[in-house]
Amino acid sequence: MSSAYLLLSHGSRDRRPEIAMQQLAGLVCNKLPKKHNPVNNQHLVGIAALEMSSQPLHEQIQQFAQRAFGDGRISQNENRLKIIPLFLLPGVHVMTDIPAEVALAQQATGEDIIIELQPYLGSHPNLEKLLTKQIDTIKAEVWILLAHGSRRPGSQETVEAIAARLGAVTAYWAGPPSLESRVKELVTAGYREIGILPYFLFAGGITDAIATSIEALKLQFSAVNFQLAQPLGASAELAELIWDLTDR
Repeated sequence: MSSAYLLLSHGSRDRRPEIAMQQLAGLVCNKLPKKHNPVNNQHLVGIAALEMSSQPLHEQIQQFAQRAFGDGRISQNENRLKIIPLFLLPGVHVMTDIPAEVALAQQATGEDIIIELQPYLGSHPNLEKLLTKQIDTIKAEVWILLAHGSRRPGSQETVEAIAARLGAVTAYWAGPPSLESRVKELVTAGYREIGILPYFLFAGGITDAIATSIEALKLQFSAVNFQLAQPLGASAELAELIWDLTDR
């Protein structure tokens, strides 16, 4: 049996997330069994974007499958393409849009290649260990876990659960409670050292906007010390979680 792996992100007009995805693909590539030819391993791990791409996702999946397996297909049902959604929330993209695109790709690819949609990254139980690592070196009285948010009902329950285990409170970039309203609550409660942990994969346009918002909050609450942690970023630890998801 031959397997290939496609790391799927949301997509962005900003170049930084794509560069980080390429770095992450390289780290995941290092996880491939040694029996593979290292020269060919690069064809077995790829990246794709749900949005902001010149092609719809199902076409990206088809093209990657052709590159990964080429004409060297073993036999029917012996080539497997595993797609790992690098999304943190079980929102509309994860639960509806991506499965629909995968179904289209499977229909077009036929039975020579089995396309398997793996669990999304935010479902991995060890993800919060990486979040803990992000904040361990920063001093703060209280932490805000700032996620993007989703319009899908119930999708934010995972964020609330992670925040509870981290001893943090939540805020959302695209919905209530907002970062500003959460900060106002904490300042009223007497906190003067507030840490903000962006629950995002990579630096990009949104994390830049978050940093700008925090500068405005510093002017509004001059007696408060704000600390901004980094998003997860491409790391060997994150690649390890992704590799673990390929076998679930």
